[in-house]
Amino acid sequence: MKFIKKIRTIVTASAVIATATMASHGVYAKSLEDVYKGKTITIMLGHPPGGSYDLYSQLAAEFIGKHIPGNPDIIVQHRPGGGGRKGASFFINKTEPDGLTLGVFPDSLGLIQFLRPKAAKWDAKKFRYVGRFSTANVGFAVRTDKATTAEAMRGQELVVACTSKSARAAQQASALKNLAGFNFKLVCGYKGSQATVMASLRGEADLYSQNYASFVSDPADLGEGAMKILIQTGLERDAGMPDVPLMQELTDDPKGKAILRFLGSTAPIGRSMMIHPDTPEFIVKGMRTAFQKMLKDEAFLNEAKKRSAIITPGTGEELEAIMKEQMSASNDFIADVRAAVDASDAGSVKK
Repeated sequence: MKFIKKIRTIVTASAVIATATMASHGVYAKSLEDVYKGKTITIMLGHPPGGSYDLYSQLAAEFIGKHIPGNPDIIVQHRPGGGGRKGASFFINKTEPDGLTLGVFPDSLGLIQFLRPKAAKWDAKKFRYVGRFSTANVGFAVRTDKATTAEAMRGQELVVACTSKSARAAQQASALKNLAGFNFKLVCGYKGSQATVMASLRGEADLYSQNYASFVSDPADLGEGAMKILIQTGLERDAGMPDVPLMQELTDDPKGKAILRFLGSTAPIGRSMMIHPDTPEFIVKGMRTAFQKMLKDEAFLNEAKKRSAIITPGTGEELEAIMKEQMSASNDFIADVRAAVDASDAGSVKK
C-alpha cells in the first residue's frame, strides 16, 4: 500500500501538548512499532513558519514517518520567541521523554548556555541528537558598493544590521571588530532577521549575516548583486562558499583565532533534530536509524532539491561528540569569549 501522510502545522505560544505518558506505552513497549503505531509525532521548533528551521521540519514531517516502524502521523508545531530559546526550553522541560516529540532548534544553544546562562533553561551536555539535515555556516553579506572582498572591508566604517545586542549576528560582528580589526558600527533593534536584510538592501546598513542555507533558499536576499557574501563562520568552509574566508582566517593572533573558531563551532551542529534527553535508548537508536534512511530516500532528496534545501548529513553520535567538545571549554576561555562578543556600544534603530 502506498504510504500517505497528512501533515498539520500548529503555531502556538502556550498550548499544552497532548502526549501519552511513558506508562501508557514507552516503559512497556517491546518494539518501536509498539511505541509509534497509531500515534502522532510532533516536530517542535522555536521559530515561526518560513525560514530554514521550518523548511527542514516540513521535509521531515513529510518523509520520516514511512521509515519509522508503526508509520506514525507527523505534525509540525511552532513555538516562536527568543530566537528559538522559548521553544527549546519548553521542549526540554515540558515534554515527555516518550519519543513522540522531536525538536529542531538553534545550533547555538550550547553557546547561549555559556554566554547567557540566565536565558538557558537546559543543560546542553545532556542533549540527545537524532541526526543532522545540514551544516549551518553563517554568511556575512556586504554591499558591493562598499567592498567585494574581506580585505577590502578593512579601513572603512561599515554599519552592521542586527536584531539585538545579544543576537548571534551582533556577537560575531563584535568579535570580528575586537579581534580582527574590522571597523564595524553595530545598529541593533531590527524586528527579525528579514528586517536586517531589507535594511542592507536599501542602504540603511552595509552588511548583515544569516545562515547560508537561507541565501540558497532565497537568492533575492542578495539583491541581484547588490550584496555579496564576504565572510563565513564555521570550522570548515562550506562547499557552496569555497572562496569565502572563515572568521578565524582573518587574524594571525592565536588567541583571536581560537575565539573566532569557537564562535563558529555551532555550524557543524547546524539544522539538526533532537529528542528528549531522557528518552529510552532503544527509541533514540530507532529514530536515528529512521532519520538516516530518510536522508537516503530518493523522494526526500528530490523534494529537498526542489525546495533548495541543502543536505549535508550527520549522525546523532557525531553531533553529540561535537557538543561535548564545545561544552568542555574552560571558564577562563569563556571569559575571553564574553569580552570578545561584547556589543554594549551598539547603536539602536532610529524610530
